[in-house]
Amino acid sequence: MPNDTAPAALPLSDIELDRIAVQLADGAVVVGIGESTRFARETSEVRDRLSRRLVGEHGFRALAVQDDAAVGAALDAYVRDGEGTAETALAGAWRPWRTAETAAALEWIRAYNRDHADDPVRIYSVKPLQARPADYDAVLAHVCASAPERLAELAAHLDPIRTAHEVDEHVQRARGIHPGRPFAEHARDALALVESVTSEGDTLARMRLIAAYHEHSVAGRANYAGEAESWAEVLTDTQQRTGLRTVYWDGIAHTSAAPTVLGMAPERGPQPTVGSLLRERYGARYVSAAIGFHHGDLGVAVVPDPAPDLLDARLGAAELPAHWLDLREADARREWAGPAKARVISGVYTPERDRAEHLAVASLPEAFDLLVHLREVTPVHYLA
Repeated sequence: MPNDTAPAALPLSDIELDRIAVQLADGAVVVGIGESTRFARETSEVRDRLSRRLVGEHGFRALAVQDDAAVGAALDAYVRDGEGTAETALAGAWRPWRTAETAAALEWIRAYNRDHADDPVRIYSVKPLQARPADYDAVLAHVCASAPERLAELAAHLDPIRTAHEVDEHVQRARGIHPGRPFAEHARDALALVESVTSEGDTLARMRLIAAYHEHSVAGRANYAGEAESWAEVLTDTQQRTGLRTVYWDGIAHTSAAPTVLGMAPERGPQPTVGSLLRERYGARYVSAAIGFHHGDLGVAVVPDPAPDLLDARLGAAELPAHWLDLREADARREWAGPAKARVISGVYTPERDRAEHLAVASLPEAFDLLVHLREVTPVHYLA
């Protein structure tokens, strides 16, 4: 872990963070805390510090994250049992979670659980079980032993597509490092090959998991919106089964309480989000918070001042280091009523496309109950 990973000196005071947490917790069963980017240290710190207050002061006892079920189980085991380290618990997680900032959040939850063993915080993922790099190794090893003459053909399909576990396929395309053929096609051909040479159950199950991983990826679906219905169902079922008040961490394109139109795919029109489905199910008991920023160096890109028509520009007009708004208050709701476009910075972001890298909502107060805006941000610290 880098040596300079102490909590960021945020421009939001502890008193302000306390007030925000009170507003988030009021009447909420699920609080979605969304970020406009996962590359910013300061937005991660705000998310973490608000979550700590929701746990410590307001009785929230579950954290839902966008990753697969195995990752959720590993994170939950770490914060409950404390075996290993936060870094090892995150080793198989989606790349944006493998940061020193996430590790610090897990360490805090682990310490909290040690002191509250009879009322711990649980962690789970909203995605089903997904393929892991070890699944590729197991499939290749089985074919090597049972049908060695097909091994090279199988490897030609699996070797390129396993790279998606480090850099998502759609990000590879955006960066110009994609090998060419769609990974879902490679995966389907690999599955057909494996089915033709073996009936061994574990190998077939792993290969089917690999195929599903690529077919359901952003590139495989040709859709950035995710699988909102499935993820919302997992979150709702888990919350209702456990009765635990829940914090949900994700990007604002997923936590928005209203459908969104993505600037990179406007032709698709409004798409349901996890948050919009939670709003349908929970009403005002689902509270949606968005954390955004004006400009900064994210490591992967230097983000310029936002275009004038973006929400980020309007929020940044006061040139304050940080401020926040509760859009449920009557005056704020009137002032900020109407449609809005908010910047979204993902792994495919480039400053040249800054105007298109956004989401649009028909009504800002319907999409987000509370806005937190930071003036300037710096990069997260990735784990080794």
